[in-house]
Amino acid sequence: MSKTKSLYDVLGVASSATDEQLRASYRKLARKFHPDVNPGDEKAEERFKEIASAYEVLSSKDKRKAYDEFGEESLRGGFDPQQARAYDQWKERREQGGRPFESEYINLEDLFGGNMGGRAYVSARGADIYAVAELDLAQVAHGAEVSVNTPGSSKPTRVRIPQGADTGSTIRLKGMGGPGVGKGPNGDLLIETRVRPHPLVTRDGLDLTLRVPITLSEAINGASIEVPTFDGSVKVSVPKGSQNGVKLRLRGRGLKRKDKQGDFYVELDVRMPDKSSPEFEESLRASDALYSHPIRSEVQL
Repeated sequence: MSKTKSLYDVLGVASSATDEQLRASYRKLARKFHPDVNPGDEKAEERFKEIASAYEVLSSKDKRKAYDEFGEESLRGGFDPQQARAYDQWKERREQGGRPFESEYINLEDLFGGNMGGRAYVSARGADIYAVAELDLAQVAHGAEVSVNTPGSSKPTRVRIPQGADTGSTIRLKGMGGPGVGKGPNGDLLIETRVRPHPLVTRDGLDLTLRVPITLSEAINGASIEVPTFDGSVKVSVPKGSQNGVKLRLRGRGLKRKDKQGDFYVELDVRMPDKSSPEFEESLRASDALYSHPIRSEVQL
């Protein structure tokens, strides 16, 4: 996308152009600079891409409206007009010396560096800045360093989220918030953590539970199996005759918070084979005689 031209300039139309005028100009320029018409011409190809990108934005009612209001900023991935509008209002109130909004949240840059993912949201209440950091359970297990771009700061503030953080945990950094009204001192930066659910691991405080499939043979005869944890794989002994749903405890393998350490539970999920044979089916029928009592006798409503 051109850094000097507006999208309207790219298409050669005024900012007041109608949809029909935009479409007509796009078609004319697209035919002129299409790669099939200009084989081997890299400049024409780049121009064609620029034209297509400009039309993709301006032909959409919502995207055009955001572009008209926020310009190039609206073209960034993940841009939220509502959040940007709230931030502009927050700055205007701050510059005028008024009371900041109590509940508006401003969507910031990506919160995590490297290959971590997440978003930060801040709100201003007085001179304090409130941020919400979203974490994966793996990040909670190891702790994570985040970078928060707060309003009015030229450099991002790097914050270490300790191990074992939970949804609702809060970190307060004195004097790292926004400037006070008039000549008041800076407020604090408060970061509240929210932990996203893990698709396989459930959490109860500092304890973790992972449901692990085992075969019928492993359940009946016992086995030594590899189980993944956030600190690497461990060998777990499955006792003979293990029932479905039995939990095996790995002491001290859960989440850590300061001097406390949770446990990691392996919940056995006994799986039937996905293939069968007459011999196997017959052996299962013969196993009915091995139950010492009717297995559903305790089921009473």
